Amino acid sequence: MQKKWLLNKTNKDFLDYMSRETNVSSITAQVLINRDIKTPDAAFAFFDSGINSLSDPFELAGIEKAVLRIQKAIRNREKILIHGDYDCDGITATVIMYEIIKNLGGGDIVEYFIPSRFDTGYGFHQSAVTIAHQKGITLIITVDCGITAYDAVNRARELNIDIIITDHHEPNRDENNNLYTPKLPDAYCIINPKINLNGSNNSPLSGAGVALMLGLALNSGNLEKIEDLIEIAMLGTIADVVPLTFDNRIIVKEGLKRISKSQRPGIIELIEISSLNSPNFKTDMFSFTIIPRINAAGRMGDANSVVKLLTTNSHDEAKRLAIWLNDLNIERQKIESEVLESAISQLKTISIGKAIIIADEDWHEGVLGIVASKMVDRYDMPAFVLNIKDGIAKGSARSIPNFDILKCLKHCSNHLIQYGGHKQAAGLKLEAIHIKAFTDCVNEYIVNISKESDLITTLNIDYNVTLKEINHELMSEFSRLEPFGYSNPEPLLGAKGLVPSNLRVVGRNHLKMRLAHNGSVIDTIGFDLGESISWINSVKSIDAVFTPTINEWNGNRTVQLNIKDLRPSNGKN
Repeated sequence: MQKKWLLNKTNKDFLDYMSRETNVSSITAQVLINRDIKTPDAAFAFFDSGINSLSDPFELAGIEKAVLRIQKAIRNREKILIHGDYDCDGITATVIMYEIIKNLGGGDIVEYFIPSRFDTGYGFHQSAVTIAHQKGITLIITVDCGITAYDAVNRARELNIDIIITDHHEPNRDENNNLYTPKLPDAYCIINPKINLNGSNNSPLSGAGVALMLGLALNSGNLEKIEDLIEIAMLGTIADVVPLTFDNRIIVKEGLKRISKSQRPGIIELIEISSLNSPNFKTDMFSFTIIPRINAAGRMGDANSVVKLLTTNSHDEAKRLAIWLNDLNIERQKIESEVLESAISQLKTISIGKAIIIADEDWHEGVLGIVASKMVDRYDMPAFVLNIKDGIAKGSARSIPNFDILKCLKHCSNHLIQYGGHKQAAGLKLEAIHIKAFTDCVNEYIVNISKESDLITTLNIDYNVTLKEINHELMSEFSRLEPFGYSNPEPLLGAKGLVPSNLRVVGRNHLKMRLAHNGSVIDTIGFDLGESISWINSVKSIDAVFTPTINEWNGNRTVQLNIKDLRPSNGKN
């Protein structure tokens, strides 16, 4: 599907002012403005933000009540359960909350539980409450889940177990209420930034971020008490693809600094087995190494062992668990490749509407989310990938940037048993006999209710440059904008009239070539753009959208362009 190119522009006088006052190029000044950083003071705060800039945790509604209840439980030696989730965010949130309570003197009264994807599935369920009651637990703290767990919370109240919900997922809402009020479980207290949008900086926190804030509050705002947990919160924050703004950006920025010096055996062994040896860690390094390994446990087996890996003080145990996790991830990669190949084959036999909706009885449930993401990348449309077992279809949905998958699921909820998640990623369950009706509903929603622009991937270009302007000085300025991620993407630049040479396809359909303009020449790589080589060879010049990166090889650091999209030049400047 063709992408739309949209160039962001700013009044020249204002752009010059921001460039001059912040002592950066016009290119970097425009990037700042495009990230809604529109004053010199805001720019310097963005450049210099550190751990001391974290928001006051008590800005989060419910946190003071939670602190008092947890302190009471520790004082009275009540048994406490931390109930997490099986993905990286839920696992890291569990680690944070578990260690916070241990460090406050609750080591002998606290335990944790991560549910199985294959048994109870995602979320906080009545079965967990029943087991907790049998163990004599009187306080359950959920992390990264619980905001729609009405039945489990009601059962806990019947058994005199207090529930503190910490979550960051969207609550259900009553559309008949003019205030659009969230429908919340009747818990002892709830901490969820999605229901506390009062202007504080912590509204987009991950589950691990919420747990870290509660930990900070339990330690009366003493940052030293949570410093060694910031690297753990960083992993959950990167993994859950929450906006890297405000507190999230600080958590990731500080975590990247600290993780290379980590004293935590589990982190040391994960870095070792992932072959992470760069002196300057970036967010994407973890997205493709440690985080998939952590997620592999929840996808393929038991995620409780990852909590053990991240909390153990034994290097021998950490090494053993890291090797186990690495082997599990290799198995996950093999299964994922098989399911992806099968899914692509299935698509060749069916008529595709406005979204990809596919199902099979032989697809491993643990890799469906990854396969759905790859479907989106490949076909540029929303994707629903389902496994069928005993007449029930269960799986994952992933979306393109402008299309809210959660609204689509809500519109078609009469065909579903269960659903939940975020705008870009969700899970769903339905009876297999309803897949056809669900497919029709999704297509009807896209055609008649969603906006056409929702289905077009737009490349928001920060600045049109010449190749001469792309140099190490510019890259140094861009490094001050890191860490990059959702809502703080790498600067996206455009250039016109580029002459291609040395074209070749490398790896799995990746395009390598050199681009030249007015005497400047630069190397490029375009992932999954290998098929473009045929038309590029037939034109004299091209226009390109790209992110500039530093390529390190044999001790040399050169600027390289990561091509996002290409088109023939039209002769206009």
